[in-house]
Amino acid sequence: MSAPALVDALRNRHQTVSFCESLTAGLAAATLATVPGASAVLRGGLVTYATEVKSHFLSVPVEELEAQGVVSAKTAQAMAEAAVRETGADWGLSLTGVAGPDPQEGKSAGTVFVGIVGPGVPAHGIQLQQLSGSRNAIREAAVEEVLSLLLSTLKEK
Repeated sequence: MSAPALVDALRNRHQTVSFCESLTAGLAAATLATVPGASAVLRGGLVTYATEVKSHFLSVPVEELEAQGVVSAKTAQAMAEAAVRETGADWGLSLTGVAGPDPQEGKSAGTVFVGIVGPGVPAHGIQLQQLSGSRNAIREAAVEEVLSLLLSTLKEK
């Protein structure tokens, strides 16, 4: 599990993180919060499950979000930026996708996009490898992937 290593890495750098989550509905922030000492690095998070809530925090009209795709790299990027803007964290991570069982926007269950932004790292969205399993397995795997993404980014810097 990446959560303890991520808390240590952020604490050693005196940096903080926040989340903007859709398909994981706060699970990433909650996972990080299970680690002792997380309060030193976790600023908070936004749960933007509904498109209208995303629209509000991203300052993008619902119609524009729907046109670009709520489940897309562009939306994940904007969500990561919103996490930083709204909480003042150094790093912003986001997750949007389809947990299933039904497709959304023509995308199958297991389609997940994550966003990341931070010091020296311009905001961008990334599509993960197709995840599989139950609804909860997809959500848990997406959380592990986004935490690992930030951890590997920190190790590269």
